[in-house]
Amino acid sequence: MTANAARQTVTFWFDVSCPFAWVTSRWIKEVEQVRDIDVVWRPMSLSVLNEGRDELPEDYRKMMDANWGPARVFTAVSIEDGDDKVGELYTEMGTRIHNGGEGGKNTDGGYDDIIRESLAAVGLPAERFDAAHSETYDAKMRESHNAAMEAVGDDVGTPVVKLGDTAFFGPVMTRIPRGEEAGRIFDGAIALAGFPHFFELKRTRTEKPEFD
Repeated sequence: MTANAARQTVTFWFDVSCPFAWVTSRWIKEVEQVRDIDVVWRPMSLSVLNEGRDELPEDYRKMMDANWGPARVFTAVSIEDGDDKVGELYTEMGTRIHNGGEGGKNTDGGYDDIIRESLAAVGLPAERFDAAHSETYDAKMRESHNAAMEAVGDDVGTPVVKLGDTAFFGPVMTRIPRGEEAGRIFDGAIALAGFPHFFELKRTRTEKPEFD
């Protein structure tokens, strides 16, 4: 840990299906080891984000149909079991989806087995699965999603990362920084977040994400 650095709160909004959010989240997990940070894990939903967009390609629309289930379950866990369990479940489910090559489901209920297995693996009640096919927590899911959009603006996806009082979409990475390199990148992000007139850096991606 760095000496004499103020402890930072990081709020991380994610959709578990997104590989770029997964890479960024693993970076934040690395940062936890080398910087004094508290991470608050919050669900958002690409399904909500893309709701009503008739121009979506058919295959992507089907993926959005499949994504409702996990987002609903994460919302239920956030409300009933707390943020720490959200983080544990994200690590478990994300590992199965991304490292395990189980992403890109395109049928309603496509993630059901992964949800059940992940809930059991982190010791959460099996009945949390019921939220996957229920609208019980939808209002709260939308509330969490909208909080991310209000923090950063509408023309973004996931992840949304709030550093102190400033939120950004991203950073978008294709590899997971490790150790002190992760910490230095975080220091840079904090510096940018501390300048109220900074808004955007971007370049075209030339490679797909990897999760090693």
